[in-house]
Amino acid sequence: MHETLEVKDLSKTFKSKAGDVTAVDGVSFEARKGEVAVIVGPSGSGKTTLLYLIGSLESPDDGEINSFGDDIIGPGADLIHYRRRRVGFVFQFFNLISAFTALENVTLPMSLDAVPASEQRSRAVELLARVGIDARLQRSMANKISGGEKQRVAIARAMANDPDILLMDEPSGNLDSQSERELLGNIAEVNQQGKTVVIVTHSATVAAIAQRIYHIQDGRLRSEGYQA
Repeated sequence: MHETLEVKDLSKTFKSKAGDVTAVDGVSFEARKGEVAVIVGPSGSGKTTLLYLIGSLESPDDGEINSFGDDIIGPGADLIHYRRRRVGFVFQFFNLISAFTALENVTLPMSLDAVPASEQRSRAVELLARVGIDARLQRSMANKISGGEKQRVAIARAMANDPDILLMDEPSGNLDSQSERELLGNIAEVNQQGKTVVIVTHSATVAAIAQRIYHIQDGRLRSEGYQA
């Protein structure tokens, strides 16, 4: 059984009026099942593009992505299944649907994957409770809750279809220090469920919880650290 998310020689170039911009340049790395891997680097270094490539929100120009034994780039790759079932995404600005309640935001990925309605609700309630969103907040509209609460709802939504991989883009970028501490607890709980977590961050506090730390600059991984 394959126990590793593997990225090999991944590249992505964007065209612009000023010329081609290589956002990701021959990147290779891995993260094992149940590990937290953090990618750190300055703004514009390619961190978010790399995360979007792993999540199949962008298509690479070259390279390979193997998700626990499944090639997600080659011919025959079922990208719809991968996006809905294998990977969960927590965006920097949450991307919750403002006109939906917290509960409805979490049930949405399940409805898109044809999960029975009764199961959708019970699982959403469980996931939200697990990240500290009580029954009152579950009924609140997404635009009426705090930044820390939105982040927790976003994590619950990302976990709705029980993915193998959780991808997080600057998850503490819009949080105060207390909310960041709560976020770290949420990440630890997800990790304890055996999920692989890949985080793009500027935060040294978030990076400190990782087993693997990668540094990226100008689209290239410069170094890797591993900590037990």
